[in-house]
Amino acid sequence: MAVCPNGHDSVSDDFCDTCGMRIGGSAPPGSPQAGSHATGSSPASGATSSAWPDPAASADEPCPRCGTPRNGQFCEACGYNFVGPRFTPTTASAPAPSAARGYSQSQPGPGGYGSGPPAPGSGGYSSAQAPPPAPPLQPVPSAPPAPASPSMSSFPYPQATWTAVVGADRAYYEQVQTVTGSEGTAVTFPSYYAERRFQLVGNQMRIGRRSVSRGLAPEIDLTGPPADPGISRLHAVLIATPDGNWAVLDPGSVNGTLVNGSEIRVGDQVPLHDGDRINLGAWTAITVHRG
Repeated sequence: MAVCPNGHDSVSDDFCDTCGMRIGGSAPPGSPQAGSHATGSSPASGATSSAWPDPAASADEPCPRCGTPRNGQFCEACGYNFVGPRFTPTTASAPAPSAARGYSQSQPGPGGYGSGPPAPGSGGYSSAQAPPPAPPLQPVPSAPPAPASPSMSSFPYPQATWTAVVGADRAYYEQVQTVTGSEGTAVTFPSYYAERRFQLVGNQMRIGRRSVSRGLAPEIDLTGPPADPGISRLHAVLIATPDGNWAVLDPGSVNGTLVNGSEIRVGDQVPLHDGDRINLGAWTAITVHRG
């Protein structure tokens, strides 16, 4: 049976079964085998010393447990933590912490570090044992995404697709003839007029006839041919509304504007619906379609 440097009988011949001291290593400073006291007054100065090494000691300081030269934070032979908490006795008669007791380096006993061994089941671990792994962190649930706010770029532009179809309306032409009398006979109904389509985009579409001298270039240009002489340079305006629809406004044309056969007042913004017909000039009809 082997005997460790601290005087314990051990069945194992490499490390002591009682204190964990490496058998065959040099006696730790402060032990009885080193010829000095762990605590108490120094024979030379009478000052109180500590059994724990100074944390600012050099990297090759000997381990206070087994005497192995230091090479890192933990002793390679017995696992001693060189940068762990240190015990400082309050009186010269306080017992020095002994490596034979196997005190926990991380959890103090009832009277602080070095006051006694940890109670069974208290969760203490010796300095030569690694603590159990920490439980895995649970992922924090992310907050639900905030509902997307309506894009302001679409206002006041319409969300649906609207189209204006321009053609010639014979019934409207004859109605105008009955009102104008002999003055209207100078205007003839066109023998052929090809339908034209304009997609309504932006926030407004002007209806009229192009004028280079006045710098007018309406989005719905009714210059012709054939040309309707009853249409003003700026006859009407189609205006986009916030709900995705369109409305028509007459800014003050000479011959007026009708919606579904009824003349609208100057300056009034009249809402439009799918299939509504706008009449203007002597024979021009504009039908709006949604979608």
